[in-house]
Amino acid sequence: MTDRFLTAAVLAQLAVLAGLGVGVSVSAAGQARPPATPAPGSPVFEVYAVRYATSPGLAASMLVAGADPSRKIDIPFMIWVLKGPHGRNVLVDAGSYHGSVFERWKLTDVLKPSAAIGKVGLAPGDITDVIITHIHWDHVNGVDLFPSARVWMQREEFTHYIDDEGKPKDQAITPDDAAMLAKLRKGGRVVFVDGDAKEIMPGVTVYTGGKHTFASQYVAVRSAAGTIVLASDNVYLYENLEKHLPSGSTDDKEADLRVQERVLRLASSPRLIIPGHDPAVFERFPKPGDGVARIE
Repeated sequence: MTDRFLTAAVLAQLAVLAGLGVGVSVSAAGQARPPATPAPGSPVFEVYAVRYATSPGLAASMLVAGADPSRKIDIPFMIWVLKGPHGRNVLVDAGSYHGSVFERWKLTDVLKPSAAIGKVGLAPGDITDVIITHIHWDHVNGVDLFPSARVWMQREEFTHYIDDEGKPKDQAITPDDAAMLAKLRKGGRVVFVDGDAKEIMPGVTVYTGGKHTFASQYVAVRSAAGTIVLASDNVYLYENLEKHLPSGSTDDKEADLRVQERVLRLASSPRLIIPGHDPAVFERFPKPGDGVARIE
């Protein structure tokens, strides 16, 4: 692997940050280093991106502001698996497998998320935790496939979109998903996170500040390679980072750009920032293959 594809963009962004008085250390290769070393003895996770479906021919302009709308991208729909010590297996997002929105997207190469994790040697009952980055159907709809898992969400994300009766307060969440999450909450399985930079379990920290949804979050995880940042839809593509461009469908472009600047500080290397829908993830991390990328 090489970091040259991001070096110019990283240096440009770091120059801006330095001008703002933000402390960032930089290696000779132009890599942003994390502001602090993880605590000694903190668990180390194996991290995998797992494709469960593909959306063919999505307009690049939806993903990158100012992109040519005639350019099309076949984007992967992914979940991320964190395999930790002592049987702790964490999903970041749970994918989707049914419902009217799922059917309208006419996805290809569909694999039920509960089956997709079999590619990394896990069964649904092995998942101890699911971290939901945001309430869009392709990230939350599959939560009910993992019956033993605690479900971690930002409190403000839940209360902004779901009322006390389990009905949607905003069209961004489907009625089925709102009802399902409300049921899980009543059953005591939802654990709310209150705010930014919270270490919700040893070695796993969630951050807010992006406005892909009201209180979307992204995840930093300690691995043998260093700190990996799973940006989810707070950064759609590597292109957003390389060109320092916000999403083409965001309501807050400045928030998008601030997230990009921050993840460059959090990750041990730019190559360890994993965007939410980039097919190049499986090219830059080709092993083990067959729709699975080990981030290392």
